[in-house]
Amino acid sequence: MDPALPTLAWVAVGVAVLALAVAAFTVRRLRVVDRQLTRLVEAGAPTDPPLDRIGALETQLAQVRGDLTQALRHVAVVRYDAFGDMGGRMSFSAAVVDDDGDGFVLSSIHARGESRTYAKGIVGGDSEVVLTPEERQALDAARTGSAD
Repeated sequence: MDPALPTLAWVAVGVAVLALAVAAFTVRRLRVVDRQLTRLVEAGAPTDPPLDRIGALETQLAQVRGDLTQALRHVAVVRYDAFGDMGGRMSFSAAVVDDDGDGFVLSSIHARGESRTYAKGIVGGDSEVVLTPEERQALDAARTGSAD
């Protein structure tokens, strides 16, 4: 027989006794809380949340939902080669719009010696300035949630 076995058994018994003590304390505490709750209810304490508080929370929830529709949370990026002699799809168009289709399209055209960046405003899913096919693709992808 392993000499550590009796020690391990005593440790297990000790842990079991400790667990029983914690359980007994928890049951006793639960009974005290239950009696206090019963006294509160019998004394006329409200058990339902106040209706005015629920109404205020519903109003706040509606406001948050309204704010969320204006958040710029629909994003899509289209990478491409702007010039035939360039590789690596270093140019890109990124569309960032809200639920109503308002936002912007940001395009960066990468050439050998320079890089140019353009931003175009989007209102209602369209722009007053003519969009390139890549910008239109990014905008459509952002509005529909599809990848490029």
